Amino acid sequence: MQIYWIKIKRIIEETPEIKTYLLDCPQNFTWEEGSHTHFALEGFNAGDQPNRSLIRHMSISTLPHEDAIGITTRIKEQCSEFKTILRNLKIGREVAIFKTHSNVPLKRAGKNVYLLSSGVGLATFRPLALDYFKRTDSVNQMHSLNIDSSKHFLFTDLFKTTPDKNFTAQFVDNRTEYYEEVKNLAEDKDGLFYVVGSDEFLVQNIKVLREQGIKVEQIMLDKHEHQLSEFLSSNM
Repeated sequence: MQIYWIKIKRIIEETPEIKTYLLDCPQNFTWEEGSHTHFALEGFNAGDQPNRSLIRHMSISTLPHEDAIGITTRIKEQCSEFKTILRNLKIGREVAIFKTHSNVPLKRAGKNVYLLSSGVGLATFRPLALDYFKRTDSVNQMHSLNIDSSKHFLFTDLFKTTPDKNFTAQFVDNRTEYYEEVKNLAEDKDGLFYVVGSDEFLVQNIKVLREQGIKVEQIMLDKHEHQLSEFLSSNM
């Protein structure tokens, strides 16, 4: 397993609680849209066993052409040891990444693509939207629906309705409106539905989609193969 130690080159305050850490790209390191990585802080591998409290599974919110590895995360006032340390890191400090992989690359199958996310989960979809804007072929249209009760919506410079690209962006701040919109989107019985958020959020979205007649093979989750069956089988 290769561990890349890389420096923080920029910190963006996206909202009062959400920051994006832009990291240097190691030479010859690349990734695709929908990728996640293991993001670790100094000292995580100092002992005989990795200190898992200093490691988090994070989505990469950028694409390689942006020349930075973006990690976007919510840091609340009351937070974990990991987030407390991360909040205090300055530009130039080193962090580690390893085991980078994509479970949700953009499928170009001539269908409509729906991106369903909660809060900072939208960070996983930013690279998919960027990739779509760069090359729209074999995707009929893309629709993003994000729920965030804080009303501090993320990446609104990119996630905005753009008719000439067949791209629609929706932001809502309550569950009732969100799930009504999911039901409306699920009227497309041939669409591809990508879902990112907490496990509870995934389960509820799968339930709603399945009740509307969406097949499990049309639902894309940012989960490993063995985890997919756990989420999807209970809603067969």
